[in-house]
Amino acid sequence: MMAWDDFAKARGLPEGGTVFLGPHPYVMVRNILRQKAVYSASQSQTKDAFGFKWAKRETYESPAVLSNHRAWLSERYLGGDPERLGPWLPPGALVLDAGCGSAYSGLLFFERHLDRIRYLGVDISEAVDVAAERFRAAGKAGEFLQADIMDLPFSGPLFDMIFAEGVLHHTDSTRKAIEYLAGFLKPGGRFLFYVYKKKGPIREFADDYIRDRIRDLDDESAWKALIPLTRLGQALGGLQSTVNVPESVPLLEIPAGEIDVQRLFYWHFCKAFYKPDWTLDELNHVNFDWYRPFNCHRQTPAEVRAWCSGAGLTIEHFNEQESGLTVVGLKTGDSPE
Repeated sequence: MMAWDDFAKARGLPEGGTVFLGPHPYVMVRNILRQKAVYSASQSQTKDAFGFKWAKRETYESPAVLSNHRAWLSERYLGGDPERLGPWLPPGALVLDAGCGSAYSGLLFFERHLDRIRYLGVDISEAVDVAAERFRAAGKAGEFLQADIMDLPFSGPLFDMIFAEGVLHHTDSTRKAIEYLAGFLKPGGRFLFYVYKKKGPIREFADDYIRDRIRDLDDESAWKALIPLTRLGQALGGLQSTVNVPESVPLLEIPAGEIDVQRLFYWHFCKAFYKPDWTLDELNHVNFDWYRPFNCHRQTPAEVRAWCSGAGLTIEHFNEQESGLTVVGLKTGDSPE
């Protein structure tokens, strides 16, 4: 293990005890060190929104949801071949799950390797408590820290791999997040991350309009306000109908060809997530994840490629989908011994 408590000079620190790491005090609460810092207003709201979301474990732990997400992670990062991950993780590799949330993605992605790597999950929210509990329930070893991933108590290259699944676009700046975290990666190490892709004009407008409409609600009220939209997605998906777009519509960035009606609405007009075997709350979890955080940046492929280059990352794998952009970036420099 990383022996995080030793690294932070916090071993034996009692409940409520404080230690300074860099400029910030960290307090030991429920056996996890927690950063006491001041965040921007948008980052503070995003922190609270994700703490709320990840506490709803019944909305993302069913076999159907877990199986779907495991396959999607493998498809995007590994080309559908789980065996590709092993060679990237030599025994004892130190892995940072930056913005781990409840370790939903971390457990699924690293599950076969957690007994031979050193996993540190960091999240700005109290979702780290859920993550620690889920690791214990799975019988896996992991360590956790509650802190802003843009203000970490590390110095210099430290990690063999950094994993940031659907996180960097929820910071104040996606570009700065890529550059900042890449600085903690050893030469020859890999940065695996997924960020949202910019959508067409109507979808972008509608999404921001909905975000603004629920902005002043509390999290529970925002969750409930999204239920009718989620039901609409179910209704559209239940049609099981397609439409043939006779020619591309460049003004709306809609391609020509046959497309499912729900997908046409979903990708080009308004996000209303749908999977036929998911419950209403499971679907609403995805919509809440999209609409609730104030920090929710979308970026173009060209932007992400340029930001990786500026951070000293050579892109080994770039997966572009309608939803987002998945990157495996190799830290340039001499490979570690």
